[in-house]
Amino acid sequence: MRVEPQQLRAFMLDAGLIKKEQFDKALEKAKSTGKKIDDILISEGLISEEELIKLKAYILGIPFVNLEKEKIDPEVLKIIPEPIARSHNIVAFRKRGKNLEVAMLDPEDLRTIEFIKKTTLLRILPRLTNPKSIKNALQQYQKTLEAEFGEIIKKEAGGISIVKEGKKTEEKEELEKAAKELPVIRIVDTLLKHAILQRASDIHIEPMEKEVLVRYRIDGILRDAMTLPKSAAAGIVARIKVLSDLKLDEHRLPQDGRFKIETEDYKYSVRVSILPVIEGEKVVMRLLSETAKAYTLEGLGLRGEALERVQENLRKPVGMILVTGPTGSGKTTTLYAMMEILNTPGVNISTIEDPIEYRMPRINQTQVNPKIGLTFASGLRALVRQDPDIIMVGEIRDNETASLAINAALTGHLVLSTLHTTNAAGAIPRLIDMKAEPFLISSTLNLVIAQRLVRRLCEGKEKYKLTTSQIKNIAKYCKPERILKILKEEKLAKRRDTLKDITFWRAKSTKECPDGYKGRIGIFEVLPITETVKELIVNKEDADKIEEQAKKEGMRTMVEDGFVKAAQGVTSIEEVLRVIIE
Repeated sequence: MRVEPQQLRAFMLDAGLIKKEQFDKALEKAKSTGKKIDDILISEGLISEEELIKLKAYILGIPFVNLEKEKIDPEVLKIIPEPIARSHNIVAFRKRGKNLEVAMLDPEDLRTIEFIKKTTLLRILPRLTNPKSIKNALQQYQKTLEAEFGEIIKKEAGGISIVKEGKKTEEKEELEKAAKELPVIRIVDTLLKHAILQRASDIHIEPMEKEVLVRYRIDGILRDAMTLPKSAAAGIVARIKVLSDLKLDEHRLPQDGRFKIETEDYKYSVRVSILPVIEGEKVVMRLLSETAKAYTLEGLGLRGEALERVQENLRKPVGMILVTGPTGSGKTTTLYAMMEILNTPGVNISTIEDPIEYRMPRINQTQVNPKIGLTFASGLRALVRQDPDIIMVGEIRDNETASLAINAALTGHLVLSTLHTTNAAGAIPRLIDMKAEPFLISSTLNLVIAQRLVRRLCEGKEKYKLTTSQIKNIAKYCKPERILKILKEEKLAKRRDTLKDITFWRAKSTKECPDGYKGRIGIFEVLPITETVKELIVNKEDADKIEEQAKKEGMRTMVEDGFVKAAQGVTSIEEVLRVIIE
């Protein structure tokens, strides 16, 4: 079901919409630029987008529908989940008996049509539409979500609010009652369901003066999801506290907990943090998929010499490998990818984690529980008595854990762990700050990896070249001549090129990706502890000198790795600088 250029040409000529020379010229331009003939015809003003879509609908024998001003029944709209509707530009707009009419931009997407047919058990009737129609329909998902909450609140508002005449009622019994009310349960369930459907990693529930703001973090960026009445706040927080086994009547101190969500389609562990703020209690829920597929180092974004150095050090039977970066930079995922490589029948792998983000077969995973005294330090002390070959410590947070991890590496174990430092070289002074002896660090540390997560560019990305002012701005964060040298080594620049000659890529808003990005990938710097670096550690040199030496020996920084990925069209320079500056 595809309209070939010659079919389009014949129909346009017959209808008197275009002259033969105009079409042939547009077709030649499409071939030389690699663009679609449709885009050329529209950009040259030879036909409007809607006229072209209507013409294609006529050629294919598929009805055209305009949904730009149409209000779709929420029950019909929800038949196709929002993530599928957005990613495939397909929207359900009318249902009659077993027939479901769907508006779409691409009638060739037979796989999506077949998927919807199987999941809904309905007969799918495709209809061609225009991008404005799809945009209008997708906006209605947000209204449907708000309406869903509004209806819950409207029906049984009394069951949600535990505020009486402007005074807070804080008795535990009333909070327990509010947490068990059906409207509150439905609100929290719906918040979680929509977050999972939208691939959110975190849910923020923030009490404001007159309302409650709910935001989802998607691909590392916080986005407003909805607002709820202030009267619903106490009930929602109470419900989350009940799920997380937290104290209902404690409103002055921070609390941390966790719970699980399980359905036929997914299984998530939810880590909960509750913090008192001026308008009430703020809740942040981290969503961790327990059914996520195993990652590979290559899939995470490690490549070339950096990948080889990691693989080489994973083959060493003893020592320590550290992964550094801020919260949410994917450190634990990198550790899991390493354990996936190391997880063979001949070794015993034990972990102490907070939380256990993914369950792995054949690996003994232990969850930290400070309430009963099971900390990273006490857990690690117990692990070394379990005859492990490889130990993974979720995070080195204090002097005791650092000391135990180094001792474990000294006594014949391979230790994997994480640290909160901004770059790879910064891990060494951080360990020294934790009272670790420099000579012990140099004897045990094999490798340090620093990383950040950057958003991936969508297919609609566009090419561009740097201006002089942009290069000056880039020079604040890295040396342009070094970037140029690396791009030439990667065959992404010619021998005589300057930085101005190199093609980079940037985000472009499209129907599929409104902000031009979808998904994330890592940018890395990998610091091997060579003999020269060991000498610097023993002499207590600072992080800058260690980094400078590592760069002389071939290490690429995260910014440099990011520039390579920006030249390859994986991400953009703006995105690389955003995560580094943050």
